[in-house]
Amino acid sequence: MLDISLKNFETDLINESMQQPVLLDIWAPWCGPCKALGPVLERLEVAYAGRFKLAKLNSDEQPEIAGQLSQMFGVRSIPFCVMFKGGQPVDGFVGALPDAEIRTFLDKHVPSTDELTAEADVQEAEELLAEGDTESALERLQEAVAINPGNDTARYDYLRALIGAGRIDEARRAYEPVASKVLLDARLAACGHWLAACDTAANARSPETLAAAISANKRDFDARFELAQSLFAAQAFTEAMDELLEIVMRDKTWRDELARKTYVAILELMSKPAAKPEAAAPKGALELAGKVTTAPSDPVVDKYRRKLSMSLF
Repeated sequence: MLDISLKNFETDLINESMQQPVLLDIWAPWCGPCKALGPVLERLEVAYAGRFKLAKLNSDEQPEIAGQLSQMFGVRSIPFCVMFKGGQPVDGFVGALPDAEIRTFLDKHVPSTDELTAEADVQEAEELLAEGDTESALERLQEAVAINPGNDTARYDYLRALIGAGRIDEARRAYEPVASKVLLDARLAACGHWLAACDTAANARSPETLAAAISANKRDFDARFELAQSLFAAQAFTEAMDELLEIVMRDKTWRDELARKTYVAILELMSKPAAKPEAAAPKGALELAGKVTTAPSDPVVDKYRRKLSMSLF
């Protein structure tokens, strides 16, 4: 359990909530319901075994923090509990609720034991992939997806690893449950385009035949796209984008912008994961919102993003 003040608000509440949910209990020594609620919350922190962290804030000693949170949620009484996740206050409740109601509240925001296991598998798999141990990474990712089928980050990493290893049939089976979600997730959409490229490449004409067709007619977009798909399937990403860009520059709307969409998919696959938010330090008035730090840019990705922008505008 943590005691929160202005001095440790950033490090022990905001930053800590980026790693795991933190429940902030706002109380006062004179408050009877606060004294009843405190032990219940402490028991629940133990029962949830590290799935959330409990923090306490004395509203008499820290009126600035208590006042801003109360204003944010439109609350005028204590005890008042606020859930912090990802550096932000996301939900809260007022009063000394019974154990069962607090558990219901916690379960909306706190990861299950299985979800924690899946997250650990994903993290370990990413480390194994960086080390070149694809087989071990695939085992971890398969387990993470099986534990939590709704974990799209794990599924994306799993799909990417499967396709990269040439295990296309397994990738298709892993992709089927999320095929309907591609409009909502650019990462999954990118994997769908990669699978389509693998399907095209399996029956594509030879590179020499395609090059000859393109040389004879620069606007033979079918031949150029077929070549781009073969390059994409072979993980020759920049070469594939060069061919796709030729189509975009000549006909932006060809086949419902298929060339542009495929180009964007390759950029997505080449891009580094988004960085986590970084907490903002208090400056005068309390700042609750975190600031986002960007991952180091990839000069090749940046170059090809600029190329696409120049061709479109």
